[in-house]
Order: sequence, then structure tokens, then C-alpha cells
Amino acid sequence: MFGFRLEGRRLSKIDPILGMTAYLMPQRCDAQVMTPQEIDYDKVARYIQEQRDKGRVISFMSIIIAAYVRVVAQYPEINRFVVNKQIYARDEIAVSFMVLKRGEGEDVDASAVKVKFDPRDTIFDVAERIEAAIAENRNPPPSGNATERIARFILAAPFVPTVLVGLLRLLDRYGVMPKPIIDASPFHTSLFVTNMASLGINYIYHHIYNFGTTSVFISIGKIHRAPVANLKGETIIRRVIPIGVVGDERICNGAAYARVYALWRKLAENPKMLETPPEIVKTEVVGTPEWVRNPKAKATASSGAAEQSGDASADTAAETAGSTAEN
Repeated sequence: MFGFRLEGRRLSKIDPILGMTAYLMPQRCDAQVMTPQEIDYDKVARYIQEQRDKGRVISFMSIIIAAYVRVVAQYPEINRFVVNKQIYARDEIAVSFMVLKRGEGEDVDASAVKVKFDPRDTIFDVAERIEAAIAENRNPPPSGNATERIARFILAAPFVPTVLVGLLRLLDRYGVMPKPIIDASPFHTSLFVTNMASLGINYIYHHIYNFGTTSVFISIGKIHRAPVANLKGETIIRRVIPIGVVGDERICNGAAYARVYALWRKLAENPKMLETPPEIVKTEVVGTPEWVRNPKAKATASSGAAEQSGDASADTAAETAGSTAEN
């Protein structure tokens, strides 16, 4: 309310054309743009194997997320979000992804895990936080996590869900939603990741939710061979990991998105660049960002009742990106 939200601050100085897009396209689904990206599989697989030889478990998904965290440190505009036609600078870096919990027989349950990061994190910091979050959510308490408890309360009686969800949308629109709900919500995040490769299928273009503050959604597809031009201009066939990216075009212009995607891909294909903290961290937030107030932000988790998009365990992701088997 009045330009203040718990997870960000309204940007008062913004390009007028960009600012108008939020009025022309008031909902996130109006403004989603889609683009395919490809990462050189062999480069990433070699790095993962090198780390395994050193006793470290790093998955491809960890590398992708670590690259994103570093991109935000250099181009904070990709971490903006739009609510109620206003553009905000987010003061934290949060990434949500799905974790499958296998039960007896063919029963499968899913939870969405949200992990907060520091823009100064290295690849090892990111991998450690992701591993810890996955381990915690594979064996949740009998009562479930915070979002499961909230969902059970909302669904306890007829007509209550419509009223309470409507109230939550209203509170979120005006920036007065309680912090425990924001922390439990996987939809209030910088980036949402779904690993379709763990299911053995190709990437999709996943919509970005109108509810919440998610501005970028990526889908990791199964490895395939594709023609690529080498430095000599020759066409060769390489194994690549395809990624479907859906972004909110209202948060920044096309030139900014181009810089973001170029750096994201460069870092993902050269993970050694992520082994040390960035020399400079850029931010659009006026005041003290969340990652300074709480430098060791903990992971939060929530239920994934509707989104069964793939097993994001460290083992599965590492096998997907690090195996030398042909797909």
C-alpha cells in the first residue's frame, strides 16, 4: 500500500513507455512472452563430473539457479514484479521449484519449495541451500508444511474457499497480505523452475501466475541433439539442454531481457565463474534489502497440489544433467 510491500518497493522513476504497459496489460497472463534457450550439455556435464570427483554433488538445476542469482546481482531489473499496475523492485531473491515425494506403489505427491538466496552466493552456496531444502521436504512433518495447513483451513467448509481466496487476492493487490502467507506461497517468488527432463519429456512454456509476484518461469527439457555453429562457422551436432522461458514483458524492455539471457546462458555454460562471489552487487531497492537484513535466509516450502511438473531431487537433476548416457 502506498508503494510499500513486504517483498519490494515501488519504482517511481521508470521509463514511461514501460510504465504504461502495466495499464495496457493489467494481468500477468496478458504480458507473458516466451523464448527458447539452449545450454551446451557437455560443458555442464564435465563440470558436474569434476565436482563429483571432488566429493561435491551439484545438479544442473543448481547451476541454472546459481546463474540466475548471479544475473540478478548484475541486472536487478529482471527481479522486478508488477502488482496493481505498479512496478516494484523486489528486495529478495527467491526461487520456487517442485519436489516429488514418492509414496507406496505409484502414489506420488508434490510440494513446491521456495528457497531464498543472497546475490553474493556462489555455486556451492546455492547447491547447499537447494540440497537442504529438498532433503527437508522429502520428509515433512505429519501435519504438512505451512501452505498445506493453510490450504486445509481454507477448504474446511463450503463457500469458505471462494471468500478467503478473494480476500487474499485483495490483500495482495494492496500490499497488505500477512508475511507468513507470502513466505509460504510459492507464487510470490522471483523465479519458478520446473524440471520436465526428470520426467523424460521436453520443455514447455509454462504460464506465469496472475496470483502472486512471479515474473519469470522456466521449464527444463530433456537432452537432445541440435545443430550448432562452432567458432569456424561450421555446423556441428551437439547435445543441448533446452529451456522454455516465459517472462513478464512489463518488468523491463527487450534490450534488458537480451542482456539477461546472454549472461544467464554464459554463466550456466561456464559454472567456474560462479565459484567466487561477485565483485559488485547492483540493486534497485532504496534502503536495506532483505539479503542484507537476513544474509542467511532459510528455505521455505509449500504444497504443490496442482503443479506436478517433475522430480527436482538432487539425485535426479544430477543424473539428468550429469549422465553420459544418450537420450
